[in-house]
Amino acid sequence: MKFVKEKDSMGTVLVPEKAYYGPQTQRAIDNFPVSGLTFPSSFIHSLALLKKYSAVVNRDLGLLSKQISKAIVKAADEVMDGKFDDQFIVDVFQTGSGTSVHMNMNEVISSRANEIITGRKGGKAPVHPNDHVNLCQSSNDVIPSAMHISASILIKDCLIPSLDSLLKALAGKKKEFRNIKKIGRTHLQDALPVTLGQEFSGYERQIELGISGIKIAQKNLFELALGGTAVGTGLNAHPEFAKKVIAMIAENTGIPFKEARNHFAAQSAQNASMETSGALKAIAVILIKTANDIRWLSSGPRCGIGEINIPSLQPGSSMMPGKVNPVIPEAVIQAAAQVIGNDTTIMLGAQSGNFELNAMLPVIAYNLLQSITLISRAADLFAGKCISGISANAAKCASNIDKSLALATLLVPYTGYDRAAEIARKAHETGKTIREIAVEEKILPEELLNRLLK
Repeated sequence: MKFVKEKDSMGTVLVPEKAYYGPQTQRAIDNFPVSGLTFPSSFIHSLALLKKYSAVVNRDLGLLSKQISKAIVKAADEVMDGKFDDQFIVDVFQTGSGTSVHMNMNEVISSRANEIITGRKGGKAPVHPNDHVNLCQSSNDVIPSAMHISASILIKDCLIPSLDSLLKALAGKKKEFRNIKKIGRTHLQDALPVTLGQEFSGYERQIELGISGIKIAQKNLFELALGGTAVGTGLNAHPEFAKKVIAMIAENTGIPFKEARNHFAAQSAQNASMETSGALKAIAVILIKTANDIRWLSSGPRCGIGEINIPSLQPGSSMMPGKVNPVIPEAVIQAAAQVIGNDTTIMLGAQSGNFELNAMLPVIAYNLLQSITLISRAADLFAGKCISGISANAAKCASNIDKSLALATLLVPYTGYDRAAEIARKAHETGKTIREIAVEEKILPEELLNRLLK
């Protein structure tokens, strides 16, 4: 790999010849090789969207020439198209304000804009990464804004549609299984009969509540910190800048973004990210409960519960032929566990808002966007490759009801609790069913007994 010398206020640094980023980015790459984790494209593209409309507004306000603005806009569009995804390689674990990834963006856009104007990439003329690309902005207001924008877009375009698909799949099974009776279970023990449709209606309602929760939480993401610059005062920013940029971003995305009511809160705290993560954690818990129930209900299939059949997607064992493991529910559970862990990281990050700046913005952004993506993909996978393919084992459901001692509960209004308990005890000791003991001992008229135990 060939290198070229790049200079800035801190001196000279060697930058790969084919790189569009400059010396500040290279220093970040050299100094923060912590994890190899980089920001997802959703964040990078949202940051470029912000830079694009900043250039448009700065032109309209008379702060940028038409030539420079046009070049920045074109470069930002190319970043959003994914043309320069390989140029954003700064580690997530960096300066807590996100300045490194921010300057990575400023330098790539500046470099490409200079190439558009002069035919030569790099350098700081005629387009300067700070003076032009970053005009009226600071890392301290740009990074939390980009975080809110990217999270809101992912929720709108990926998360809600995925959860809606899962909701529809569960609703379909609720209807399909509405007449299939099975034994209910409490404390992992046999309980009164329910229908398989009723069981699935519970899963459906939980997802409805999860969708409602994320829609409520995301509203606070609509407030953007843009306009506060370094410490929330708006120093060096045109008073009309933020309002105009945010209006353009709102129109482009179809999301009602607005300027933060209080810039000091928006830049020093991360309440909206924490609340959104909490809603994602709630959905993760719902997915774990549902996926675990599916695993148990399909267990066996002959020596377990086996009341439902799940799609067979791959051999389930490396040594046991014919074994079908619940691979999709288990994948969903693992993804949900990661989201729960991410929420703890986000909570720790949110409490690190010291005075006028939160100094854990990169790790909050990374984990929040990962959680949204994980829940989106897990819900899609669960709906399309598991729930929609589930079938009921009606014979096993009926057999389990017949064998259940919990049916004695249906006799209580006629026999009293103690007599019903005695019947259940005898059935358990003899291996007979509740019906058989009740018939033998002539507990109730046979017609009434048949109606109760139908």
